[in-house]
Amino acid sequence: MSGGDKIEFEIRPNPAPVSAADRAALLANPGFGRVFTDHMATIRYADGKGWYDARVEARAPIPMDPASAVLHYAQEIFEGLKAYRTADGGVTMFRPEANAARFVASAQRMAMPPLPPEAFVDSLHRLIEIDREWIPEGEDGSLYLRPFMFANEVFLGVRPANEYLYVLIASPVGAYFSGGVQPVKVWVSPDYTRAAPGGTGAAKCGGNYAASLVAQAEAIEHGCDQVVFLDAVERRFVDELGGMNVFFVYDDDTLVTPPLTGTILPGITRESVLTLAAEAGHRVEERPVTFADWQADAASGRLREVFACGTAAVITPIGEVRFPDGEFLIGGGEPGRVTMALRQQLVDLQRGKVADPHGWVTRVI
Repeated sequence: MSGGDKIEFEIRPNPAPVSAADRAALLANPGFGRVFTDHMATIRYADGKGWYDARVEARAPIPMDPASAVLHYAQEIFEGLKAYRTADGGVTMFRPEANAARFVASAQRMAMPPLPPEAFVDSLHRLIEIDREWIPEGEDGSLYLRPFMFANEVFLGVRPANEYLYVLIASPVGAYFSGGVQPVKVWVSPDYTRAAPGGTGAAKCGGNYAASLVAQAEAIEHGCDQVVFLDAVERRFVDELGGMNVFFVYDDDTLVTPPLTGTILPGITRESVLTLAAEAGHRVEERPVTFADWQADAASGRLREVFACGTAAVITPIGEVRFPDGEFLIGGGEPGRVTMALRQQLVDLQRGKVADPHGWVTRVI
């Protein structure tokens, strides 16, 4: 069927699902990204045919030819969002339409056919409905949803592929950082950059993350949780962390985050924080921040808080910054008032505990 048609999913329940007892044991301490549900959703694409063969079926390995285009030319994109249990036993998602729109934008940048947003969102609903018992309880528990798409045409020529596979898997998760919400340490990379102007920085593709891994390993070697990348041209301006956007909170409660210039992923949590902070009375600015200013403003006390934000980590305070020539603390290394207030507001909103004037929360069940 063509990309504009309604895509109906065939539901094929897993004939051998994990038992209730084994599932409960797994959900007691799922960690992050190590436990998976019973099912997955798939949709195929072929040039001239469009999107077809939509299914929800038992999660299983994907057969792949060694000449599949993705293995050679990296045509691949993905998304990440969560489903949450509510106090009344229901299930919500947070801004899935925004993820669907970003999935389209990423596909276009990577010369891939865009999946219709309606099919993207419908796949989330269908998988959550069949695997709802996998959603953990508790404020840190959620069902992490990982939609991804890759070129599976068997062909070695350098051109956009003619065949693709969309897959959605789900993983019950706890807190992204072990130990819950604690200030993290970050390493400012002196040698590596994440993305350059004109590159794929604004697309959510695996190659961006692969390029960050050596710098992330360097951060861990220096006792840090995450890496911070500077711009690729001047090596002066803060771009983002390895997998999260960054915000600076000043002594007048102004929030500043680097602007979207094509090298930074347009985070959905980032956009939500900008809106919520403005509504709370904060002045919000999207403007460049140099690392030199970050260091000087922290030393003077003008910079009170810094936090990272993203789907996986929600909002996480940054307490210490390390770099080749030294280190410094942010706000004494303790979680900041503004950071934690915004985090709690976002968590309550995602789980349907407070009013949702923006229509961001989608009730699934």
